[in-house]
Amino acid sequence: MKTLVFFAALAIAATALADIHDPPSNDYGPTRKLGRGLSNFFLAPAEIPVTICTVNTNEGNAAAAGYGVVRGVGRSATRHIAGLLEILLWPVPAYRQSYYPLLPSDIPWIHAGYSEFPPELGNETKYPYVRDY
Repeated sequence: MKTLVFFAALAIAATALADIHDPPSNDYGPTRKLGRGLSNFFLAPAEIPVTICTVNTNEGNAAAAGYGVVRGVGRSATRHIAGLLEILLWPVPAYRQSYYPLLPSDIPWIHAGYSEFPPELGNETKYPYVRDY
């Protein structure tokens, strides 16, 4: 009787498939890749005014009128191409043998240090670390 119970428990344990780890690539899949590709392809023209405004905030009006437009058009073209590739290759784990995005994220994750205190040269800073009195 004990051997029967042992073999029944062994059969149940042998068929159990469990993975306690959640791999990082599990967040990405083919349907997410297709959705990301469609949004990159159709919303790429929005990159032009966003880049112009970002350059205007960081570097001023003159830079936004010249460099911001050129950089925005380049980023828009890059986003169009990446979106088209993700639409065409959505069922294939092409990039790094997974479904990771081709373009890096614009969200500044700070897992490797403090991005709000970047190193600067000199005594003057362009970042408002203290309150104005």
